Amino acid sequence: MTRSETKTADDFGNWQAFSILIVDDEAGMRSFLERALKPRCARVDTAGSVEQATERMARLHFDLIVLDISLPGKTGIEWLPELRSGGYSGDVVLITAFADIETAIDALRGGASDFILKPFRVDQILNSIKRCFERARLARENFVLRRELAELGAEVDGLVGHSSLLQTLRSLIKRIAPMPSTVLLQGESGTGKEVTARALHQMSNRAQRPFVPVNCAAISAELIESELFGHVKGAYTGAGEARNGLFYYAHGGTLFLDEIGELPLAMQTKLLRVLEERRIRPVGSEREVPVDVRIVAATNRDLAADVAAGRFRQDLFFRLAVVEITIPNLRSRKEDIGDLARHFMDLFSSQFGVEPLPLTTDVLARMQQYDWPGNVRELRNYVERSLILGDFLQQGLPGVVAPVATEASDAEAPVTLEAVEKRHILRILSSVGGNKSEAARRLGISRKTLERKCAEWAVAETLSAPVTGT
Repeated sequence: MTRSETKTADDFGNWQAFSILIVDDEAGMRSFLERALKPRCARVDTAGSVEQATERMARLHFDLIVLDISLPGKTGIEWLPELRSGGYSGDVVLITAFADIETAIDALRGGASDFILKPFRVDQILNSIKRCFERARLARENFVLRRELAELGAEVDGLVGHSSLLQTLRSLIKRIAPMPSTVLLQGESGTGKEVTARALHQMSNRAQRPFVPVNCAAISAELIESELFGHVKGAYTGAGEARNGLFYYAHGGTLFLDEIGELPLAMQTKLLRVLEERRIRPVGSEREVPVDVRIVAATNRDLAADVAAGRFRQDLFFRLAVVEITIPNLRSRKEDIGDLARHFMDLFSSQFGVEPLPLTTDVLARMQQYDWPGNVRELRNYVERSLILGDFLQQGLPGVVAPVATEASDAEAPVTLEAVEKRHILRILSSVGGNKSEAARRLGISRKTLERKCAEWAVAETLSAPVTGT
């Protein structure tokens, strides 16, 4: 490797989350590639034939294979379709000294990610691998982002507040986050267990890697193994192609297993094995895949009682509860209600493009009277609903005593739902200058529905005018 090649190669960064298998019958080529790749990758292994490569892959997972076409026995071109049909989804870079355009086309059709002719420079192979790893990284990040967007409601807002209980929780998170230990979060529904899990991830050395949330209660018992570990093509009816599991997408990061108490007993056994050995086996595969994932689990159930009743494995409980954190409920930290309400009001008013409702002393006092059995999630929903309807509705808080009405308020006509809806829609129309398409988008309704309502209210000709009343 020349000085200029070394300098160029240094621009490619490191790929410490990835592993590579080099398959070439020439010892010199294997050594050359190994020297170039080992300083940059988590693992680099070599094989001189398809048989040796198959043996390596039975024991280890590789994110990418550098594969020579001309091999003794089975060639790289012959092996490639078998790799794909067997469930290997990583990138394959083919290299060869003898090839024509037909060979290259066959290789790419067979599932190769790239095709390089020998002799090649170091920067050529590094460029090819860089592109492959960049695609893999983006695929993982896009997958995680799609899940997060699909589950928008797993908030990052629950650690808002100044109470002593919340300050203690923050200190605990800060102390635990850098450690690799498994964490079990316990608390009532809606207290912010996922928020805490995200905070643990963001304060850890895994913050730049994926955070993958999984709701164990939302996945059927028949599919959860495949969802977590992945499956090979034909593993079961309907498995028309191989698929990576959530452990794969969380590699290097954090896997958040919410509602862990709902996990079937058979799956508990398999999860315990993964926690102990740090390897997963995709459904239908004989190959184990090593994983580097921190597990954070959460439950609103009494797992100790479930263990005593035989509904949860004791050994898994102990393995998950290396560190336990109990999230306080909202009724025990009512001094945080005002901070949370203001936070949610700012969030939704910005999101909806409307003016925030005033959080008066009376409104906050009524919020303090309520025990919030749904915790932070219920408070969030209450603020959102109140903003949409244009008022903090007393009936949204059962058991809360309303303030004594004045004569003026007694004389007012009751506000109907239609009037509230009309006021909200016209406010949105005004904020967008009468643009019906934009208003319909913000309201989450079709333009046709918006036009019909405006026609009913006889405001079609005044949409661009400022809204002055209900």
